[in-house]
Amino acid sequence: MKLVIVGGVAGGASAAARARRISETAEIIVFERDSFISFANCGLPYHIGGEIQDRSALLVQTPESMKARFKLDIRINCDVIGIDSAAQTVRVRELDGGREYNERYDELVLSPGARPIVPAISGVDLSAVFTLRNIPDMDRIIRKINIDAPRSAVVVGGGYIGIEMAEALIHRGIETTLVEMSNQLMPPIDPEMAVPLHQEMRRHGVRLQLNDALQEIAEVDGRLQLTLKAGKPLVTDLVIMAIGVRPENQLAELANLAIGARGGIQVDRHMHTSVEHIWAVGDAIEVKDYVTGLAAQIPLAGPANRQGRIVADNIFGHPAEYKNTLGTGICKVFDLAAASTGASEKLLRGQGIPFEKIYVHASDHAGYYPGATQVNLKLLFDPSDGRLLGAQAIGPKGVDKRIDVLATALRAQMTVFDLEELELCYAPPFGSAKDIINQAGFVASNVLRGEHQICQAEQISARVDDALLIDVRSPAEIGVLGTIDEALNIPVNLLRANLYRLPKDRPLVVFCAVGLRGYVAYRLLNNLGYQVRNLTGGFTTYQMVKRIGI
Repeated sequence: MKLVIVGGVAGGASAAARARRISETAEIIVFERDSFISFANCGLPYHIGGEIQDRSALLVQTPESMKARFKLDIRINCDVIGIDSAAQTVRVRELDGGREYNERYDELVLSPGARPIVPAISGVDLSAVFTLRNIPDMDRIIRKINIDAPRSAVVVGGGYIGIEMAEALIHRGIETTLVEMSNQLMPPIDPEMAVPLHQEMRRHGVRLQLNDALQEIAEVDGRLQLTLKAGKPLVTDLVIMAIGVRPENQLAELANLAIGARGGIQVDRHMHTSVEHIWAVGDAIEVKDYVTGLAAQIPLAGPANRQGRIVADNIFGHPAEYKNTLGTGICKVFDLAAASTGASEKLLRGQGIPFEKIYVHASDHAGYYPGATQVNLKLLFDPSDGRLLGAQAIGPKGVDKRIDVLATALRAQMTVFDLEELELCYAPPFGSAKDIINQAGFVASNVLRGEHQICQAEQISARVDDALLIDVRSPAEIGVLGTIDEALNIPVNLLRANLYRLPKDRPLVVFCAVGLRGYVAYRLLNNLGYQVRNLTGGFTTYQMVKRIGI
């Protein structure tokens, strides 16, 4: 067996290592057009910012270590420029010297990854405009910072890389502006959930320009002048383009492989392409979304590594399937973490998929133990049977734990009723007797059982009915945090004594800070025959929704 792998990072490296663990006799050749293989590309911004000080820590494996451990023929600085699927050969160009030759294969795995999206605008090729994909890109950015000492920088794009690069530049003492075309950062989450991220970025000095787009870059007096759609120009010393990535599919197109609508290489559940003996993995392929079943482009390291393992298993006669992608991801945003799994509300609405949603804002561990911080959790589920559809969480601590639990629950096709029963770790420094996950299960299950009528914050903002708003927090809280216009304040402990103030012929909406006291008030009023709903997530969620796009 002669196995040829194109691309030596993530999926390609995993496929090569797994193949050798299965077969000691196979000939395995890995072509990589850069000088590095199996590097931690997710760590690049953190080396630029200084959190990861040792550059060598990013090199998970070197060509030499991979050769020694797995007996691989690794050829770096070699670009595969063509495939002859009939002859089962690839055309290789050595970047050092330009020599070209053909290499035969029995099985071919494509793992070329994805390339940064660079808009077709004037000035993107200037020397002070950068993208970040690999270690040479990182080295160029660091060299620019160390030698030219830029005073200011502009990051274009508010996804993972854009957020991480903005933070890295702030850590380096560089005045930073982030320009994002949409009304929010971090597209995998919904707009209201991004509001704390906007606040956190601004708190640390990042200037956010949402709902704006870069149109042109020009060099003026040794600096960069950016023309933006909103009209106000920006002058800066450095630009990082972080709009997103698109699949590296040129080689696949030359080989007449089937390409999906999103530009990814189409593969089956075994990672086989449309052409015999050619397989593909990683950021270059089109996957299916686990929740919707729709074609998706989800460039994440975890799926790429699993796909590399699966493709090696199938090539060597160990049947394995890739069971679609949840898109579980997390991003550090200064002192916050933002994570999500499964479908967002945006996606579900766009596809016309029915859903219900609830919000829980609770402490990451027992409130009486020092250091407790708030986790903002949004849960999306099927209104007919409670099946989980997606979740998002924001907070300083404990976010990864909750989203990992919910990602596992999603994969297991669990329901909100199952969340009520989950037995999770509890000790005061680590959690609560009723974990945030359990609390979300309680709230969602009560909604589905008809025991809890909820109101969404956007319904209040739009004044969809003539409901009377009842704020059941204390006057002191309202004095500090404010309230919703026209809301009547009756603290929950005084509610029974003030029932005469509440009409039974008009719908009521009760709310507190996060929804818990609102639920107590809801149960009281509901039991007494009032038409009442509780604002899910309380005033906290209302403020998040109100501040979308700010």
